[in-house]
Amino acid sequence: MLGIDVARSSIAKYMVKRRGPPSQSWKTFLCNHVDGDGIASVDFLNVPTIGLKLLYAFVILGCGRIKLLHIGVTDHPTAEWTARQVVETFPWIEAPDHLIRDNDAIYGAAFKKQLRAMGIRDGPTALRSPWQNSFVERLIGSIRRECLDHMIIFNAAHLHRVLKVYAKYYNEARTHLSSGTNTPIALYNFI
Repeated sequence: MLGIDVARSSIAKYMVKRRGPPSQSWKTFLCNHVDGDGIASVDFLNVPTIGLKLLYAFVILGCGRIKLLHIGVTDHPTAEWTARQVVETFPWIEAPDHLIRDNDAIYGAAFKKQLRAMGIRDGPTALRSPWQNSFVERLIGSIRRECLDHMIIFNAAHLHRVLKVYAKYYNEARTHLSSGTNTPIALYNFI
């Protein structure tokens, strides 16, 4: 403002140095508010087949250990089918406290009723906000990049077999930086 030019390096020398990040990480926030095993995320993955038929893979991810819990495949998802996938994944006693999902019409009345019956709090995200369900969105990106971009899917049974093998790899062999370069299964066994 006085017409004197000062180099950025001179200003940086006299500024107060910040120690650490400006705020806590998202993982710390989740750990502070809800125990990690109490949150699960769900989403659908669209997969075209060699015959140009569209298949849907329903993915359930445990956010505490970033563990892939369940994958279901269908060519016509309904709210009843989606609710059945949640029941197959979680025994009644071990159901998560919260379920994060996008605001898709597939999560209809039957799905919401099943969640209430199991004591799971439904957490739909805002419309067009994939960053609010970032864990499962990142998993879907990994499935595409590491698995589905390299092969042609023939039918629902073939997709289910491929995704089962990928889930085993993801949980038992693939290391995760967020887990201190451990796998979700190894981390679970040591805690």
